[in-house]
Amino acid sequence: GLDFDLQILFETRKNQNYKGHGLPKGKEREQRASIRFKTTLMNTLMDVLHHRPGWVEVKDEGEWDFYWCDVSWLRENFDHTYMDEHVRISHFRNHYELTRKNYMVKNLKRFRKQLEREAGKLEAAKCDFFPKTFEMPCEYHLFVEEFRKNPGITWIMKPVARSQGKGIFLFRRLKDIMDWKKDTRSSDDQKDDIPVENYVAQRYIENPYLIGGRKFDLRVYVLVMSYMPLRAWLYRDGFARFSNTRFTLNSIDDQYVHLTNVAVQKMSPDYHPKKGCKWMLQRFRQYLASKHGPEAVETLFSDMDNIFIRSLQSVQKVIISDKHCFELYGYDILIDQDFKPWLLEVNASPSLTASSQEDYELKTCLLEDTLHVVDMEARLTGREKRVGGFDLMWNDGPVSREDGAHDLSGMGNFVTNTHLGCVNDRKKQLRQLFRSLQGQKKTSN
Repeated sequence: GLDFDLQILFETRKNQNYKGHGLPKGKEREQRASIRFKTTLMNTLMDVLHHRPGWVEVKDEGEWDFYWCDVSWLRENFDHTYMDEHVRISHFRNHYELTRKNYMVKNLKRFRKQLEREAGKLEAAKCDFFPKTFEMPCEYHLFVEEFRKNPGITWIMKPVARSQGKGIFLFRRLKDIMDWKKDTRSSDDQKDDIPVENYVAQRYIENPYLIGGRKFDLRVYVLVMSYMPLRAWLYRDGFARFSNTRFTLNSIDDQYVHLTNVAVQKMSPDYHPKKGCKWMLQRFRQYLASKHGPEAVETLFSDMDNIFIRSLQSVQKVIISDKHCFELYGYDILIDQDFKPWLLEVNASPSLTASSQEDYELKTCLLEDTLHVVDMEARLTGREKRVGGFDLMWNDGPVSREDGAHDLSGMGNFVTNTHLGCVNDRKKQLRQLFRSLQGQKKTSN
């Protein structure tokens, strides 16, 4: 049984102290005939990996070149695993510095202070994109002080290490959180095993931008290939997730009004998957442009770019940058009525399970393009600014758009290479890209 397997595993671990991956040596990156992959996730990812030419799945203890693992594997095994040069794995060792709500805020606060020291208040203000947040229970007293300054406003309480809207509630009175402790029980869902008591209390955005009277947030995908130096790609597609019920602050106990997680919404009495809780970002961008004009939209989207970059910079020095690691993050952004984007959280394991056909296509393409950028096949030159639906937005510094696009912001002519919610003609781009790469190979040989 399992205990016996663990025993054997432990014995072998004792003898070699780590498991090597990507051996035998001597094979250079170019010549690998097949890429051995492993994954624990049974969803869109499986389909994408199985359809990829030359990739073969390995089961159990087999040697692998590419492992799309879950974060719990990381905790148990990363430090005991030897990886060859070419091997790649889908998370950074301590990704939680960005993806746990309390650590993210701690790192952003520290980064903001550092910016203020080094570059002044104006620069530091560019980090003001997360709502006032306190870690509970340890910052409870600070929280109470802040709470009393603004009586009557709404706060939201979130467990730091749970996902899909679990354990979240809104409150306006201190006595509401006195009872909270009694109700928190451990659940089997803890992605990161820390005591469930850790929550953050966060100021609730009371003036969200509404569409059709409904609240929504945005899911945006950012792929980080390295932290030192910082190298990050932004995906063109993403979606707005709508709540099913019209927004009001009068019913703060109604989850379906306040939480947009699909996992929460599909339990709602009004949920119709066909009617859809999701809009693609292209549709969202067009809707805003027709209502508010293209300049307002450009500004909003460049404010979002600022969030992606600053949040990554805030953890750049604390995340262990390892050349074997890459990570695909799901950013959750909320927009308020003043057109200000707020960072709600960053997910290290964004859902790859499709909730509709359109969703399936988005996620399939997202994952295919992620694998193109990770480039196990060693086809890229490393100088690409675009690969499929991904645009390189930061490469140890901002990346500019090549096509000399006209600048709407009047900030001189530097325009960041981001195209969130713009046309994603990825198939055509990939055909051209791989054709030109073949051409370069031929001429160099």
